[in-house]
Amino acid sequence: MGLLSILKKLRSNSERELRLLLLGLDNAGKTTILKQLASEDVTQVTPTAGFNIKSVLSNGFKLNVWDIGGQRKIRPYWRNYFENTDILIYVVDCSDHHRLEETSYELAELLQDEKLRGVPLLVYANKQDLASALPSSEVAQHLGLHLIRDRTWQIQACVATDGTGVKEGMEWVCKNMPIKK
Repeated sequence: MGLLSILKKLRSNSERELRLLLLGLDNAGKTTILKQLASEDVTQVTPTAGFNIKSVLSNGFKLNVWDIGGQRKIRPYWRNYFENTDILIYVVDCSDHHRLEETSYELAELLQDEKLRGVPLLVYANKQDLASALPSSEVAQHLGLHLIRDRTWQIQACVATDGTGVKEGMEWVCKNMPIKK
């Protein structure tokens, strides 16, 4: 198949293409999840200074995943990436109890932004393999997910380093993709 026919095929399936925004505090596991999705080696992951973009296929959908760094100095720039987001994925380090309030605040700020209004939310409750990790139900309570009424949402327990729960989260994404107009 030539390049032109591949491009035509991609264009004809544009309704099966999604833009996913992957956010969360630094060291939450965003890039590791992205590498798992792309079937890449996760043993050498370095902090994201800016952003990473990968296109992955999942359940017949082309997912364009934007992984934006989560360091405090980068977070004000997150809003530059909100335009045309189909699904918001927020990653939480469930073993970092000291930063639960900070991550809850950041998520609440995201959900109030006009450009993300109504965008479905997937929260990965990451690092479930660690003894100090809170269960996803407690993380949901801390984040106030039960108060969300303006969008569909899901919390998915996961272990990014071995991929546990990552696929299930992507299956939810594909089932809850917004209808493109």
